[in-house]
Amino acid sequence: MGGDNGLRVSLPAALQSLKQYPDLTLALVGDQPVISKALQQYTVVYDRLEIIHAADVVEMSDKPSVALRKKTSSSMRIAIDLLQQQSVDAVVSAGNTGALMAMGCYVLKTLPGIDRPAICSSWPTVNGCCYVLDLGANVDSCAETLHQFAIMGSAMCSVLDDIARPRVALLNIGEESVKGNEQVKLANQLLTEDSGLNYVGYVEGDALFKGSVDVIVCDGFAGNIALKVSEGTAAYISQVLNDSFSSSLYARLCAAMTRPLLKRISQKLNPEQYNGASLLGLQGVVVKSHGNSSADGFAQAISQAYEEVRGAMLNTLSQQLAKRQQ
Repeated sequence: MGGDNGLRVSLPAALQSLKQYPDLTLALVGDQPVISKALQQYTVVYDRLEIIHAADVVEMSDKPSVALRKKTSSSMRIAIDLLQQQSVDAVVSAGNTGALMAMGCYVLKTLPGIDRPAICSSWPTVNGCCYVLDLGANVDSCAETLHQFAIMGSAMCSVLDDIARPRVALLNIGEESVKGNEQVKLANQLLTEDSGLNYVGYVEGDALFKGSVDVIVCDGFAGNIALKVSEGTAAYISQVLNDSFSSSLYARLCAAMTRPLLKRISQKLNPEQYNGASLLGLQGVVVKSHGNSSADGFAQAISQAYEEVRGAMLNTLSQQLAKRQQ
């Protein structure tokens, strides 16, 4: 129940999700008296809502190693423990990303055949979305790790978007075979030789929004920079539009006449509709919400976890990994 905005966001998002999914049950892990008091302001009461007390919290400034060793009574650790014990089916958190990854690796372990988990999220394109990984968990990935990312991203896309053979591409500084660093070139060879993947080769950064592929693989360094640049660009365009349509009386009149169109543009540019990054590779469904997301954004992260559980994504991924190890 953490993140930058705490209960002001997570609690209304939880209630919104319970309304959206009649078969959903939520366990809120955090300070029980504080959560109970906050719930009193809402008139709607759900019997599918449980509060589990946690005496401690992982701060956004905590180092992952410190959180792992000393925050065993934190809400994040208790939530991960509940997932490991199969008392819950998924964990959604807006807290410290590094700590969430560290606790997930330590408690849940990675799937057989996976060395490192990856942060994967859907990415808006002109005709829908694609899935991009890694977005920051591994800043220096070897070719074998990139190959594993491709397998996981393909499985996730298959489950969530019902695509039999998702088109997988490798992010590079050019589409020619001679471009890229050594690890990217080696990964390209591994992906080309993997008949289980529908690998289509290299793509450049401008392909992130084209919709020409379904899964884009990169290391966490490049992926996180691409993510933050894209979010910044969307915010810049929104600000320019807002300033332009409020600069004069004529501009405000134009804005009034084009309000429905501007609303659709704003919704398309809003990154929160794609909020919810999966920590792929763990033996459990863990979804990371942006720390400063709104209630709608956090609810989207809950929806992401719900769809992964409903689609049995972990089983699909485990089966694909098992076949490759035979």
